[in-house]
Amino acid sequence: MADTEGVAPDASPPVTEPQAAHHAQPRLLLRFSPPVLLGVSLVLAAATSSLVGMGGADWWAAGMLAVAAIVLQLWWDRVAARSRPGPSAAGTTYYALRSALAFGLAWFNPFCAFYAAAGCFDTERLVPRRWVPLGVLATAATIAGAQIGGLPPDDTASWVFYGLLVAINTGIFLTVQQDAEKEEDRARKRAATIRELEHANVALERALVENAALHDQLLLQAREAGIADERRRLAAEIHDTVAQDLTGVITQLQVVTDTREQEAARVHAERALQLARHSLGEARRAVANLAPIALADDDLPEALKKTVIGWSERTGVHAEFTLTGSDKPLHEEVQATLLRIAAEALSNAARHAKATRVGVTLSYMGEEVVLDVRDDGHGFDPSVLPERDTASGFGLEGMRARAERLAGDLTVESEPGLGTAVSARVPSVPYER
Repeated sequence: MADTEGVAPDASPPVTEPQAAHHAQPRLLLRFSPPVLLGVSLVLAAATSSLVGMGGADWWAAGMLAVAAIVLQLWWDRVAARSRPGPSAAGTTYYALRSALAFGLAWFNPFCAFYAAAGCFDTERLVPRRWVPLGVLATAATIAGAQIGGLPPDDTASWVFYGLLVAINTGIFLTVQQDAEKEEDRARKRAATIRELEHANVALERALVENAALHDQLLLQAREAGIADERRRLAAEIHDTVAQDLTGVITQLQVVTDTREQEAARVHAERALQLARHSLGEARRAVANLAPIALADDDLPEALKKTVIGWSERTGVHAEFTLTGSDKPLHEEVQATLLRIAAEALSNAARHAKATRVGVTLSYMGEEVVLDVRDDGHGFDPSVLPERDTASGFGLEGMRARAERLAGDLTVESEPGLGTAVSARVPSVPYER
């Protein structure tokens, strides 16, 4: 890609060789056509002097006019070299004097009208627009005189014919000049369009460079965001599974160390072993981003029921599971999210609420699924996030983040001494095979 650094937005593009040649051609024609046509006229006048009956006096007068035309041309070349192109007072004076000299030369020899034909090329470049018809009329008058065989006309009919030729030539010259002006106007518009396109190309290249840099930056940010999101996911999974199971293992082993009854110690050791195995499996599935083990063989209601029963057996707290509404297969992510929220809510009830009764309800409500976990524990003020939640970063806020990730929400109702109710509401996304 072209490097566009340092390019000024309004910098004019360089003039290409075809454009320079296009502009140089009119200037060359304007400069060299009058002297060339003057030379042609004088050569033809010399060759045809006997045919038109030029005498010595005529040659002397024509020679003076020719010298005046040469001096005029030299003067104009110096003026034009120092002035800007386009109509001007000097240009109008030059055109008027040249037309008068051409008319005088054509009066002595009609072949000198070739000199007057220079006005067909440069009228609009020398004379202001409002005087162009008058300048064209002067050129047409000289050329028409040559067309009738020389000036002045011999009789009335010749004068009429001469006037007709002047009108016809004037009309033709004006038409040709208007067409030439339209073509030049189209050429200017094409040149302006080309310049705009070149500016647009420069801006487009600059935008492409900026977009490429922005794309690289967005890729880097997306990669960093993905890494951070994966870290948060793993942290939440470990908190909701391994950490809870390890807490249960510690609790069971604590009972083993505190009891002297062989049978009771064996039961609690078995439970600790089961929790450790479950924790190992959940850790592996969290790393692989798989659904919880409880959902491997059971649907959500059955997995929730077993989770509630297992939690009740480990903690000794009476817990009940209730299912309302029509059970229907849900998306794996929905099932995993609700199961994780239920496990975290039960863990909080066991660790912090000191509850004696817990109720878990799963409700299928058309377009939504609602999970309610209620306990009769100590309760707390929901307006003040408990320090344990702030320290861990995965308690109530973690449950709320899981629900919001599925375009759902989580509400907590609690009062000190009146227990706690956690309600998670998520869309009822159907299972996809």
